[in-house]
Amino acid sequence: MHPTQPRRGLRALVAGSLVAFLLFVGAAPASAADEQSGVEGQSFIIATDTTFAPFEMFQGGEVAGIDMDLLKAIADSQGFEFEVQSLGFQAALSAVTSGQADGVIAGMSITDERKQIFDFSDPYFDSGVQMAVAESNDDISSYDDLDGETVVAKSGSEGLAEAQKLSEEYGFTVKALDQSATMYESVKNGSAVAVFDDYPVLAYGIAQGNGLKVVTDKIPGGQYGFAVAKGENQALLEAFNTGLAELKESGQYDQILDTYLADPQSVSGGSFFDVVADSMPALMKGLWNTLRITIVAFIIAMVLGIAFGFMKISTSKILRGIASVYVAVFRGTPVLVWAFLFYFGLPQLTGVKGDIFWAGAATLALNAGAYLTEIIRGGLRAVDPGQMEAARSLGLGWGKSMQRVIVPQAVKISTPAMINQFVITLKDSSLLLTIGFAELLYQAQQIYSVNFRTTEMLIIVGIMYFIVITILTWIANTIDKKVNK
Repeated sequence: MHPTQPRRGLRALVAGSLVAFLLFVGAAPASAADEQSGVEGQSFIIATDTTFAPFEMFQGGEVAGIDMDLLKAIADSQGFEFEVQSLGFQAALSAVTSGQADGVIAGMSITDERKQIFDFSDPYFDSGVQMAVAESNDDISSYDDLDGETVVAKSGSEGLAEAQKLSEEYGFTVKALDQSATMYESVKNGSAVAVFDDYPVLAYGIAQGNGLKVVTDKIPGGQYGFAVAKGENQALLEAFNTGLAELKESGQYDQILDTYLADPQSVSGGSFFDVVADSMPALMKGLWNTLRITIVAFIIAMVLGIAFGFMKISTSKILRGIASVYVAVFRGTPVLVWAFLFYFGLPQLTGVKGDIFWAGAATLALNAGAYLTEIIRGGLRAVDPGQMEAARSLGLGWGKSMQRVIVPQAVKISTPAMINQFVITLKDSSLLLTIGFAELLYQAQQIYSVNFRTTEMLIIVGIMYFIVITILTWIANTIDKKVNK
């Protein structure tokens, strides 16, 4: 053997051992970093239902509540950011399944049925259901008193499931509603005798003066969990679990719960004018969004109405057929169907996230455009056919005859109906709250879900709509008189 081979072998052994040692030393920190790098620095869209106080709600213009505080603390500890997409409960679930949102946290009970569609985090709250009646109701004190009566519960909630199970035994009817505040109003106005709801939600509402009282013990229920679409965003789910465990270990989890459940503070006091003053900033923001989307949608609708209106009177059967199909489809289907299709359906089909403003604008524009098509067609048909004959006899072509003779008269005839359609479109914009567009009624909904001053808030919103529509109608009529005199 060559005399240098043992030395080379020793050096190779030492070098190999050193490399292995360095790799080993670096392995542990790198592994830990890799675990956190799954979501660190990333941003996610989280869907929720901000009408479920004290878990999700708006306070002082900010999203607050148990779920939101937990999510903020977990995001801070795990190094990711998030944007809240405030929707109704069912719409929030649709947002996740359609890819419009990365996750949902909305006081959502973990059930076997939902596990087929969603992957859940570790439970972050143990729930339970109670029954409440109007504060002045002394006739209902137990389930035995519900025979033949109607009760309410929230759509898709654990309270609804428990109420439906008990209804078979005690002989009462269950009605599902979308919001806690709406359910409480139903009980107070006598359309239902009792409400089934999650016990912390009831406790918070009673502390805000919702006019109810609890009359049954808590039914132990399921557990709340953060959820993502099945097989998607697993790193986000793991980060939530890690952060939740850290919050529980540090005691911050209990502090967050105690903030809202131990001694909830009332935010519903004050006179009617206090409610107006407190809510006006949010309502004005909602009013601006209402006007903005209505104007944009109506401009697009006018273009559609003019185009399809002329197609309806065309000599071409193909053009008339296309226009007729468009009108039949959009006049014969509800606005809400298209709102959900544009905002949740199309992204699911195309894989591209939609924009809530343009989804809402498209919904209103296509609906209004179908009605404007018929208004414009009717206006053109209402002009005496002799007008066209007279124009042609003077040597004007068909285009010039339409431009100078027929269209000006048709506009004068159609203007009142167009103004009416604009008002209808403005009011239809309130339907967009179902996909989370922050218009006027949506903002009112967020406010009364916390202070439970439902009647006062709806009166305020009704007055605001009346004033705005009256002013806009007056402006439109003034312009009509000057242009068409």
